[in-house]
Amino acid sequence: MRLNLRDIIHVPGASKPFRFTLDLSALDFYGAQPFTEAVEVEGCVRNMADALVLQGTAGTTLSLVCDRCLKPFRREMSVTVDTLLAETLEDEENDEILLLEDGQVDLDEVFTTALILAMDSKHVCKEDCKGLCPRCGADLNEGPCSCRPEVDPRLAALAQLLDKDPE
Repeated sequence: MRLNLRDIIHVPGASKPFRFTLDLSALDFYGAQPFTEAVEVEGCVRNMADALVLQGTAGTTLSLVCDRCLKPFRREMSVTVDTLLAETLEDEENDEILLLEDGQVDLDEVFTTALILAMDSKHVCKEDCKGLCPRCGADLNEGPCSCRPEVDPRLAALAQLLDKDPE
């Protein structure tokens, strides 16, 4: 959604609210598509003393797969955007200010970028998820598996001494 701001650029105190849904279902994250529901975006652009301030939130429910136990789960996600907008930049190295294109801002791009940057690199269904057994693949959240603990190869000689029957 492109928001036209020409009518508030030079009017201190003016504001322009926005509300729309963003479809990110085609976004691919390493073979997964977590944005199965539409993203609800709302906010406002205000002219505060000839400075345009964009404030808004985007919220959705993500459909994820746990990186430890591989079970699917859902998690709420909400991102807040608070940034300055400008027609031109005096300082080219200031990447916190977004440039307007012909008096307009592309809200889809702004909120898509914010959502992607806010995504966790690791998705875990719960903080204390135990994951899967690396040997048999049993879900350790449901209980211990029947695998014997793996012996450190540096201690294998000592383990053999413990396995011998006393005579």
